[in-house]
Amino acid sequence: MRPIPDVREPEVYRDHDFTGSELVKLESDDLIDVCMQYPILGMDNAENECFVRKEVKKLLIKAAHNLPKGYRFRMLDAWRPFALQQELYEDYSTDIIRQFSLEDKSEEERNAIIRNFVSEPVFDRDLPPVHTTGGAVDITILDPDGRELEMGSGFDEFSHRTYTSFYEQSSDDEKIRDNRRFLYSIMTDAGFTNLPSEWWHYDYGDRFWAYYMKKPAIYKGVFTRDDFSSL
Repeated sequence: MRPIPDVREPEVYRDHDFTGSELVKLESDDLIDVCMQYPILGMDNAENECFVRKEVKKLLIKAAHNLPKGYRFRMLDAWRPFALQQELYEDYSTDIIRQFSLEDKSEEERNAIIRNFVSEPVFDRDLPPVHTTGGAVDITILDPDGRELEMGSGFDEFSHRTYTSFYEQSSDDEKIRDNRRFLYSIMTDAGFTNLPSEWWHYDYGDRFWAYYMKKPAIYKGVFTRDDFSSL
């Protein structure tokens, strides 16, 4: 498995050529286990069902077929309503400021770090939080016994260990390094890009994907379930 490159965080990227693409429901099967985390974590605006763009579903199935026999994906989060993005940003900002000792930093410096872990809830469908597009997924891998592979940090943990390439610079645990390489290779080979600060976060068609691929973003923000009918 190839090493995970150390790349910079995505910058604001405005190029887009939005296309019509429906959001489709993803359900558990032999390839993917849907286990949405925010209902489990008790978020007030959590989405219980899993929705992704139809092209994203096809790519996930393609990637899952490249897993070894007995392995499958676990979907942790996908499309989010805008209200959940607001809730996450408000709840997590305080934790991130404390974890990274940002109390004495300027607001601009604090926000730059916070945005590495949770997108700012900007109410702009042309430049939206990526999880509201249906193009961003949070994902890991289950072994043949149904256990999540050890990735070295928890989902939505706020530490340097969540950076995808963290274990490339550390010889502490080659097994964790190889598990991250495994997930990274499977997903990027299928056409996704990775958010460097979160080993579990992969994108297709949204503005993060567009930034790394140097292509126009193809998905705009979809802020409520009522918006599905306008796609």
